[in-house]
Amino acid sequence: MLNAAPLSDNELNAWDRDHFFHPSTHMGQHARGETPNRIITGAEGVYITDRQGRRSLDAFAGLYCVNVGYGRTKITDAIAAQAVALPYYHAYVGHGSEPSIRLAKMIIDRAPRGMSRVFFGLSGSDANETNIKLVWYINNVLGRPEKKKIISRWRGYHGSGLMTGSLTGLEAFHNLFDLPQAPILHTEAPYYFRRADRSLSEEQFSQYCADKLEKMILAEGPETIAAFIGEPVLGTGGIVPPPRGYWNKIQAVLGKYDILLIADEVITGFGRLGSMFGSDHYGMEPDLITIAKGLTSAYAPLSGVIVSEKVWRILEQGSDSFGAIGHGWTYSSHPLCAAAGVANLELVDELDLVRNAREVGTYFNSALAEAVGSSRFVGEVRGEGLLAAVEFVRDRDGRVFFDPNEKVGARITAALLERGVIGRAMPQGDILGFAPPLCLTREEADIIVDATKSAIEAVTGSL
Repeated sequence: MLNAAPLSDNELNAWDRDHFFHPSTHMGQHARGETPNRIITGAEGVYITDRQGRRSLDAFAGLYCVNVGYGRTKITDAIAAQAVALPYYHAYVGHGSEPSIRLAKMIIDRAPRGMSRVFFGLSGSDANETNIKLVWYINNVLGRPEKKKIISRWRGYHGSGLMTGSLTGLEAFHNLFDLPQAPILHTEAPYYFRRADRSLSEEQFSQYCADKLEKMILAEGPETIAAFIGEPVLGTGGIVPPPRGYWNKIQAVLGKYDILLIADEVITGFGRLGSMFGSDHYGMEPDLITIAKGLTSAYAPLSGVIVSEKVWRILEQGSDSFGAIGHGWTYSSHPLCAAAGVANLELVDELDLVRNAREVGTYFNSALAEAVGSSRFVGEVRGEGLLAAVEFVRDRDGRVFFDPNEKVGARITAALLERGVIGRAMPQGDILGFAPPLCLTREEADIIVDATKSAIEAVTGSL
């Protein structure tokens, strides 16, 4: 910390527990010192280092976001240079900066076919708030004030705000927050492993999901349904790739009833699946795309909404009829964040990270399945690109899940950390998730796999 006297470990730990409100944390246990805290001081490549000098392979890239890896001076130098030249100016009423303009062009050049403009924010949550407002605005411009409901999916993750937390389909983000709020609805998650009817093939389950969606649309009234939002791959809800044929069948239903598609690519955008965008990977044709995390590899906070040409034309019509759009953030298109984004996307290309994610991701998922897939307590090993998950069960043949109070997933994640590797215990299940930096090597993938196998054996040996 610059220009401040160094703190002892005891002081820093006390200040942390007495003054720092951590997200997604058991507040009482942390404040009382009943759970460990970890203060990170440095990072390089795929490794982070804490204040005690412990080095860990970050197999979750922070929170799916440090795609280019740590210690990339190209990005930090770009941020520093921009801070000297122009640390901030707003983007309202036609103002801009070279980095924000350049970055918007770079995004559109990489985006799926038919995309037109980029609106910048700071987080995936605020980007999805923008999406909701745009969907409502569009239908008001078109004279359809009743067409406002947005359908999300159970186990989807789309943010932690009031409306974005409503879009999210996970209990922890609803409980005691009076969420979800109307007019948000939720339909079936495309979670093939947890399907109720185990006789269904992947194609049949995809059709089942599409049929459930259509029934909801008809029950609510197609004239009231404005949009459907989904991650190409379910992320925080369990790292679940869609079953075969899913997106084709879902899009057929949306097209039938004139419903917009929002692709939430906060996790999958910019290479994680081995394709630049998940929409391209699965043949999706979205009207709006949410981006964040991989846009800057989290070297600075930045998000965006990529708007299709079809949507842009309606937005122009709205401004011509009703004047300037009344939406924006103080930090929209922040020059420092945009400079980080430009340097980051250049690195993605220079390091050929999309190809690396595809090739090393294929190797990693295969090696992980081979190493732990036969364990009697592993129900499924799944993934795509550099996303992977291991789901644990009490009985794999009967697909009997553990009692949540046993915290098997959390215990295995803790055992993994003891072995020098960071994974993530996913919510609503005993699921160990991985989303390492896209610069991961095969040798580093082997380290993750070996540590995972050892952690699973250590915990399940006593079950």
